[in-house]
Amino acid sequence: MFPLRDVIPSRTFPGVVIVLITLNALAFLFEQSLSTRELRAFVTTWGLVPRDLDFVTVFSSMFLHGGWMHIIGNMVFLWIFGDNIEDRMGHGRFLVFYLLCGAIAAFAHVLSDPRSPVPTIGASGAVAAVMGAYIVLYPHSRVLTLVFIFLFIDVVEVPAVLFLGLWFLTQLFSGVGSLFTAGGQLAGGIAFWAHVAGFVSGVVLVKVFARPERARVEWWNDRPYVRMR
Repeated sequence: MFPLRDVIPSRTFPGVVIVLITLNALAFLFEQSLSTRELRAFVTTWGLVPRDLDFVTVFSSMFLHGGWMHIIGNMVFLWIFGDNIEDRMGHGRFLVFYLLCGAIAAFAHVLSDPRSPVPTIGASGAVAAVMGAYIVLYPHSRVLTLVFIFLFIDVVEVPAVLFLGLWFLTQLFSGVGSLFTAGGQLAGGIAFWAHVAGFVSGVVLVKVFARPERARVEWWNDRPYVRMR
């Protein structure tokens, strides 16, 4: 399943989400301008290397990506779910929430294999936190989703709880499976425990960062959901 949009419009301009997407895009385009040797050195310097943990790389690694599908997937998820979370938290709180949860996800990955010399990059942990926050704040929302099942392709509305819940369970089961491999990674070096930790941190911390005065119950296609004012 690939999300196209959700059904809840944002009432405020998602400035932080746009800035984050822009910074990630610029960083990726810079990566693409480097030679293979330069790129390897750049990622080693600014990516998160568990055995050489550095506070700066905890954050710099969130803005680097390993390929077109990696960055497109992360930024699409951030765009679809992030605007509503920024709307509910406010711009400053959302930025702190995003970076804090991304750091928690990074440390979870380090704990899964503290001696690993392999650089880890990507915004997936922070984006997973946004998804975790979304499932708490908007459990009645729906996600317009492109569904692939063998040769069958269709666009359907999927409950957000189902879409995000399945995503989380996939990461969790993959993370458990990765316990039997070196580095806690499977399927091309994906840091599943960073995804799991990011999602859980979003679920837990959303109530701390969300501003309750911005919420009110309305109806959307005969279903209640939380919308901003």
